[in-house]
Formats: sequence, structure tokens, C-alpha cells
Amino acid sequence: MKNILFPAQKKYLESYRKQEDKLILEMEEFAEQHSIPILEWHAIEFIEKLIQISKPKRVLEIGTAIGYSTIRIARCLAKSASIFTIEKSSDNVELASKYINKSGESKKIKLIYGDALSVLPQMDKKFDFIFLDADKHDYKRLFDFSMLLLKKGGIIIVDNVLWHGYTASSNVPAKYKTSTRHIRDFNKIFILQQNLDSMILPVGDGLGFGIKK
Repeated sequence: MKNILFPAQKKYLESYRKQEDKLILEMEEFAEQHSIPILEWHAIEFIEKLIQISKPKRVLEIGTAIGYSTIRIARCLAKSASIFTIEKSSDNVELASKYINKSGESKKIKLIYGDALSVLPQMDKKFDFIFLDADKHDYKRLFDFSMLLLKKGGIIIVDNVLWHGYTASSNVPAKYKTSTRHIRDFNKIFILQQNLDSMILPVGDGLGFGIKK
């Protein structure tokens, strides 16, 4: 994956990374070996800090993958809080279930198997914190559903909004042209959303950060 940081900057940041536990390292290694995209460590640490500060009672994650960010978010939640996470890949659901059970956080986590575009309209309770990290061509529709489910004053985080640096580049490889166009279009919508105080942060692969007005 192309990194938005220069190599020297990336190496410098990594020199200050805290030691992770065995399960997190195992998941990172598995994701790398099987080319499964997960959040970069400094991006998930930023989200963890937001969770610790905002103390949400109900969190929604759209795009579970193997459960890496799910588990790390759950660890930051109060015992009475919960995270609902949606994943449409049966293989990923199986992997995520395994890791969630190993994490000891299963009581806080509700793993939902299905397409978020079908699941979200069926949800009636609102959330304090939403993390969107799904198929890029679906971002606009998923964002619209998310805004309906986000409480006033709630936080929404969207991953990959700098998309390996291609959103700001005039030299985009052919295989990334369509996805880059989707992200560029989404970023305009995200920033101009009237009921959202939003910004784009150069953290990880770019995080969209918004607070609902």
C-alpha cells in the first residue's frame, strides 16, 4: 500500500509506537500475509483516543474485515457500552468471530453479517460514534445512512479519504482511477455537509472527522 508519509517520517513515528499485545500483533501479521486491509497503527490509536475522550455508549462500525479495529475500539469502551459492526464477507465474518472470541470482548461486540446498505435502513436506534471503512464506491450512500443514525453531537470517522495520496495526485494508476474519483467526490460531500462540522486529517490513509451539529 502506498503511504501518504515520506519513509523517514513513517520510520520516525514507528520508533515511538507502544508495544502491542500478542493478539493485536497476530492480527496485524495475518492481515499483512493475506493482503487484508486494516487501519494503520497510528490511525487506530487516534480513534482509540477519541473513544476514550467521548465515552460513547453505542458505536457503529461499517466494515469489520477481520475485527482488528472492532476489538481495539471495544477495549476502550465502558463495560456497559457496545459496538455494532457490519461485514458482508462470510470469510471475514468467520475470521472476525474467531479473533473477537479470543479478545475477551465478545460481550461488547455485536457482529452483523450482511450488506450494510441493507442492514442500516433496518436500524432504529441512534449511535454516539460511527466508523465508516467499507467499499469506496458505496461511501456516499453509507454516509447518508450513517448521518441519519448519528446522534446530534456524535462523531463520525471515515477511513481512506486520502486514498494512498491519490486524491491529491494528478498521476493516478489506472487501477485506482475509479476508486480515486469516488473518494474525491465523497470528500466534497463530507466537507460541505451542512449538519456536520468536518475536516480531513492526514492520519493513516487519511481520516474524515466530523461532529454532527
